[in-house]
Amino acid sequence: MYDAYKNTYIDPKLYEGYNVKRGLRNPDGSGVLAGVTNICNVHGYVLNEGEKMADEGKLIFRGYDVNDLVGGAVRENRFGYEEVTYLLLTGKLPDKKELADFTGLLSDRRELPAGFFEDMILKAPSKNIMNKLSRSVLAMYSYDDDADAQTPEHEVDTALSVIAKMPVIMVDAFGVKRRYYDNGSMYMHPIIPGLSTSQLILSLLRPDRQYTDEEAKLLDIMLMLHAEHGGGNNSTFTCRVLSSSGTDPYAAYSAAIGSLKGPRHGGANHKVIEMHKEIMDNVSDWTDEDEVAAYLTKILKKEAGDGSGLIYGMGHAVYTLSDPRAVILKDNARKMAENSEYEGEFHLLELIEKLTPELMRTVKGSGKDMCANVDMYSGLVYKMLGIPEDLFTPLFAVSRMAGWCAHRFEECVTGKRIIRPAYKSIIKAVPYKPISER
Repeated sequence: MYDAYKNTYIDPKLYEGYNVKRGLRNPDGSGVLAGVTNICNVHGYVLNEGEKMADEGKLIFRGYDVNDLVGGAVRENRFGYEEVTYLLLTGKLPDKKELADFTGLLSDRRELPAGFFEDMILKAPSKNIMNKLSRSVLAMYSYDDDADAQTPEHEVDTALSVIAKMPVIMVDAFGVKRRYYDNGSMYMHPIIPGLSTSQLILSLLRPDRQYTDEEAKLLDIMLMLHAEHGGGNNSTFTCRVLSSSGTDPYAAYSAAIGSLKGPRHGGANHKVIEMHKEIMDNVSDWTDEDEVAAYLTKILKKEAGDGSGLIYGMGHAVYTLSDPRAVILKDNARKMAENSEYEGEFHLLELIEKLTPELMRTVKGSGKDMCANVDMYSGLVYKMLGIPEDLFTPLFAVSRMAGWCAHRFEECVTGKRIIRPAYKSIIKAVPYKPISER
């Protein structure tokens, strides 16, 4: 019989012996330098004489601080995701005309090809919207008469088409899933031209198509914050790896979606939601620090939760003192939760954020600097917006497509070499035996 464990297990000591950096990570948790990019900087620590030192987090898109990009859109009471997408793709901020023209280009590309919905979504419903997004983007290859062309013009046109259609595919896939698997109703609204991405999503998702400007602007902020996060995150690196092979853009973007689905990446927001539900069900007084701390301790000791010993929503591979995305989301979540049914839940999340670092030190002896990450508050914001949990990670993918496209452009233009890291082989020679002697 085939013993999967025996035939796949490798002693972790061998990684140390051969100086193999698992997960392309250095011993201190920092990433192995694998490329150069002019798109985004994810800053979470500084190196002082070779020693990793904690620092306040910063997220920089093409030289612009994400706080300034979000703050500018909020102050001017306008939508910002399209502006961020333009910035990521072109390297510059648009003026009013350029932004209007760009928004129009996206609006003109929203409609799915004739027969696409019936053939790719309706006839093959999926329980998981991320899988359906990945399959649908890959299927767009078949509707492109020149799909393998990698001219700058075709790459840009493909990127705009995929970015524009992703929200429509997502909502359509959710409607079909709800009809076939949840015994719910399926709403198929026509696309209203000229809407921002966040307005489009809410207008297609809600049965009555109604939403407030405040709701649309908050979802817009969510999209802005998720649009890009550097070249080293798993899904973006996946996109760059596939792009470096010379494959078509649809294959590269589809693979990136598949990566983001994973619970160690974009799918982590589901783990956060599951943990929060468990804490709320098992803690009688959400304001009692001792009671909350006691349950968090049980999670850390693997006596509760999913047995991983992890408090989801806390900690990040790069950020140490703060995750700028979480800071912005927390502020907006507080405003929206105030004097609502969600106020108690918000304060519980605040308490989890406050207690976890000290509990990590006392329970696990960890001296690692730890802050709340973007997933800590994103689920609550989506919940307050009435977004179904099935769409939490797909919304991440819809937003991040802008960053993936920018990184594919960069890889195709400046990479010029297939990404192929080495693996140390530890197999030993074995004499061959005829089948009669085995």
